[in-house]
Amino acid sequence: MVDKQCECVCVCVCVCVLTAQGRAPSVVPRDVEDVQVSRSRINGSRGTHSVSKSSLDATKAFVTKSEQLLSIDDHDFTMRPGFGGPAVPVGVDVQVESLDTISEVDMDFTMTLYVRHYWKDQRLSFRSHTNQSMTFDGRLVKKIWVPDMFFVYSKKSFTHDTTTDNVMLRVYPDGKVLYSLRVTVTSMCSMDLSRFPLDTQTCSLEMESYAYTDDDLMLYWKEGNDSLNTDDRISLSQFLIQEFRTTSKLAFYSSTGWYNRLYIHFTLRRHIFFFLLQTYFPATLMVMLSWVSFWIDRRAVPARVPLGITTVLTMSTIITGVNASMPRVSYIKAVDIYLWVSFVFVFLSVIEYAAVNYLSTRQERRERELRERLPCTCGMSHPGVLSASYSETDDLCAAAAGYGVMTSLGNGEKRRETMLLQLAMESDQVTGHVTSSGYDSAGIDTHAIDSYSRVVFPGSYVLFNIVYWSIYS
Repeated sequence: MVDKQCECVCVCVCVCVLTAQGRAPSVVPRDVEDVQVSRSRINGSRGTHSVSKSSLDATKAFVTKSEQLLSIDDHDFTMRPGFGGPAVPVGVDVQVESLDTISEVDMDFTMTLYVRHYWKDQRLSFRSHTNQSMTFDGRLVKKIWVPDMFFVYSKKSFTHDTTTDNVMLRVYPDGKVLYSLRVTVTSMCSMDLSRFPLDTQTCSLEMESYAYTDDDLMLYWKEGNDSLNTDDRISLSQFLIQEFRTTSKLAFYSSTGWYNRLYIHFTLRRHIFFFLLQTYFPATLMVMLSWVSFWIDRRAVPARVPLGITTVLTMSTIITGVNASMPRVSYIKAVDIYLWVSFVFVFLSVIEYAAVNYLSTRQERRERELRERLPCTCGMSHPGVLSASYSETDDLCAAAAGYGVMTSLGNGEKRRETMLLQLAMESDQVTGHVTSSGYDSAGIDTHAIDSYSRVVFPGSYVLFNIVYWSIYS
């Protein structure tokens, strides 16, 4: 009985001991708790000190802070500033960076420029003790209202995006906004090529709002004609840039109304030296080369015919090459007039030799027929030799025989030279040595048409050049 009571006492003691051991970890001494609290306070103070240091970096969470500062979420920026009130004035200025290409075939030009817009939006005003502006990139532009400018008659345009979008937004504390972007535009230019290549072209780049009429948006040049600035290094291979200027007008659309439109006009004068070397000089040389045939013996058919054909084909090649690089316009250009007149001169030189050859052949045929009808030697011991007693009576006899057809060209001495030439040719025909004797003893046989052509052709071409350059230069 006693043993059982001892066992119960031991069990109770063990239970009490185990219970005491299980509760021991939850009991924290006072001093230990104080130490933990002090450590947490020290760590907290250090953390606060580090936060105060990091708050000095204004770029932390910059986008979020700027949006809160500008109160972007508190306004509806799908509406223009001052909606329902007067039109928003938007000033514009342009910096032309480059004028890349001018194409006569496509009737367009390509230009790279900086377009800057200035307006005031009270919804973007903010408090600033330093009165300094804030500058943003293109990410904020998508969240606020900006003018919807576009280029009229543009064929292709884009905003540069290397290495990021070339867009800048600057906001001032009073709500003034500067919006700038860099764009490249290919726009139409209606050219008048009637004086090409001695022409001067005026092209225009036109800008206006797409959605807002002049009741909602008023576009204007911020500094008048000084709003357009150009780079001094802009140059073109074929053109000389004479001037840049700005204008503004109202454009009317029957379905939507009146819009403010801004114009950038620039005048280009074409350089002529390239075309002088490539077109005018070769054409002039071909015309002059065709005149060489007037000094070649009319009986030298293999020399005169290829010369004329070569000059004609060369002129055709020049005309084809010039027209291949030009648009197919329905009017005549200045270069066409020069080339086609030159082509006509070359062609007439070929026709001239055809006329000379035909008339010479016809004349020889008539002389042959006269000799067959009335043969006589007129006191000559040999048909190829003139006697010392040759007189005017013999001229009549020779004329009857066909030798005196060209006696009207001059006096007696001229007639004797003509008779010598014809008799030498007759002698060569009798002896059978036409080619060698005819060219050696008789010299160059010149027709009267060739003699006149040596003066008429150059004189007419010089007169044409004087008239042409006085009109188009």
